[in-house]
Amino acid sequence: MNAGDIVSHTEMCMKEGRMLQHGMNFRTAQRNSVILMSRRKGAPYHDRVLEEGRVLIYEGHDVPRKLNVVDPKACDQPRSTPSGKLTPNGKFEQAALLFKQDGKNPELVRVYEKIKTGIWTYNGVFRLVDVWIEESEKRKVFRFRLELTDADVADKPNQADLEHNRLIPSAVKQEVFKRDKGRCTLCGATDNLHFDHDLPYSKGGTSIMVENVRLLCARHNLQKHDRIE
Repeated sequence: MNAGDIVSHTEMCMKEGRMLQHGMNFRTAQRNSVILMSRRKGAPYHDRVLEEGRVLIYEGHDVPRKLNVVDPKACDQPRSTPSGKLTPNGKFEQAALLFKQDGKNPELVRVYEKIKTGIWTYNGVFRLVDVWIEESEKRKVFRFRLELTDADVADKPNQADLEHNRLIPSAVKQEVFKRDKGRCTLCGATDNLHFDHDLPYSKGGTSIMVENVRLLCARHNLQKHDRIE
């Protein structure tokens, strides 16, 4: 899977080998860490993208409603459960602190972004490099800093992914998906779609203009590579 690929929730779960029902999924012995994000209007958390997509500031998650909490947004985001086990916030915090304090290899996190109900885009692999807690609306929330890396494509020299090394803003993705009606602009295919830069990023194209982004199927995206059409 390459950054910019569009997948259904089912395809995303199949790729990761597990049912992704929560936004923060810390690694197990067999699986990578995965984060699900959304910057759509009404999204429950305030995730931010900085430095032309190279940096993601991800907000930690709230107390689960199943703990009979009336308003999770009125509670500090938890580091541990009532039984003392680390929550996903706590696990990601611990990994970030190990990197900062002891020079451990940073946790690598695969990031998916919700475009619309049931439709996601793969944003790539990010390094978890920092964590802090800040006041937000009279409560304490976790903030995680993740930085984009090409760790998952370093061993694929024949794939032209240079133009996908910057995140396309959420608003641009949503508008492009709507404009192109969820279809490849060249053949009309509705599966294996990819957000493509008309003028590649590696040749000076931009990710922030709707006019420079379109939907292509996998076949046409590979045919194009990074040449200017």
